[in-house]
Amino acid sequence: GPAMACSSGASGRSLSLPRAVDEAGGIDRWNARSPELKALLRMLDAACKAKTVPEALAEVRAIKQLGHNLWAYSYMRMLYAKDAKLYYGTLLAAPSELLPVVYTPTVGEACQKFGKLPQFARGCYVSVAHRGRVIDVLRDYAAAHLEKGPDGKYLVDCIVFSDGGRILGLGDLGAWGMGIPIGKLDLYTVCAGVNPFRTLPVLLDAGISDSNTAKLAIRDDPLYTGSKEKRVQHTSEAGTKVNTCYYGEDNFIDEFMTAATTLFGKRVLLQYEDFNSNDAFPLLERTREDFLTYNDDIQGTAAVTVAGILGGLKLRHPDATDLVSLLRSERFLFHGAGSANIGAAMLLVRAAGVSKKQIFMTNSRGLMWRGYLGTGGNFRNEEQKQFAVHGEPILPHTRLVDVVRYVRPTVLVGAVGVDPGCFTREVLDTVLDPSRLPAPAWLRSSVKCFGQGEEA
Repeated sequence: GPAMACSSGASGRSLSLPRAVDEAGGIDRWNARSPELKALLRMLDAACKAKTVPEALAEVRAIKQLGHNLWAYSYMRMLYAKDAKLYYGTLLAAPSELLPVVYTPTVGEACQKFGKLPQFARGCYVSVAHRGRVIDVLRDYAAAHLEKGPDGKYLVDCIVFSDGGRILGLGDLGAWGMGIPIGKLDLYTVCAGVNPFRTLPVLLDAGISDSNTAKLAIRDDPLYTGSKEKRVQHTSEAGTKVNTCYYGEDNFIDEFMTAATTLFGKRVLLQYEDFNSNDAFPLLERTREDFLTYNDDIQGTAAVTVAGILGGLKLRHPDATDLVSLLRSERFLFHGAGSANIGAAMLLVRAAGVSKKQIFMTNSRGLMWRGYLGTGGNFRNEEQKQFAVHGEPILPHTRLVDVVRYVRPTVLVGAVGVDPGCFTREVLDTVLDPSRLPAPAWLRSSVKCFGQGEEA
């Protein structure tokens, strides 16, 4: 039947399945326990009959033309379950058309509804309940899905792992965040030629909070696939709320990274993805010297953002040969204070020598500031604090347009998850005051800064 076809390759797995799926008896039984999942599986199986790339393109395009890509996303997951090589052949045949289906922007909604979609075999779930046995969890997945090299080690080049703590701009989606590691690795295959069969999407399940932007009751949803325990958190020395199991002796993160390098070799790339900022920065600093690791939200996005700013400067100074030095003459306003903007600001400071006095940043409370005596302010963590201005501004500073008037930036960067359409005509007219010759730059994340349709 279709259920067996969809979960082929997961037989024998237990430890590496989502917690609730494992407790239900595996993927087939999980998909069969809900009338809705059972019906969806049957419909997707009936819709996905392609045996060639042209047939798959015809099927997915027929679904796409209805205008809602979540169905197309579901089709592509079914296609992968049936024939992974055909899946990648289809993606490679129309990347500009299909990457927005299998990754952003569609993947955000897909993660919010991940448990309401049929479950498939792809993706390794490492539960905090299995601390002390993480290497066994990884081995459980590897034995079912990965090949071994001549040295006897499983062949893995790249691991993208998330804890679902801050999926895009959508908040804590817990185990439903698996769509992000899966989608990011597909992006690497299509755009960078990474061998998809030597990649490993991982979701570290440390529980789930009730903090998500859409106020969804995910943890209490009967179709929530992960552990229903709340995250165990504490207040760090920096005054931020962090996941307790990520710190201290024998912590979850170090055990995972050590297990991965033991099993797959020290050259395996371990990429942090969509961790909450309070954890993302200290974890990266702690592990970056001991493992081949980086945080895409902090470092990858920062590199692309700064490259975009340099491109803007090149347009203004076409004959310039040292664009990096020109950065030191700019005034930067970052709208949003998440991992992406903080990472970009840190890169400007560390790599280009930009003074922090030239960098301004907003959060949900407006322009960030801190008290002169070290007390007070509207920043949320130490990373935000370093880019907060000294003293609360006297002029209005909560609306973006007021901040633009106050700061008078020459470069404007937006990376926000909860302020769609924030680059309004009024904001842009204020930035583009012809007397100041700005070089505006922008970054679109899960929510578009420029709005949509006629508004854009």
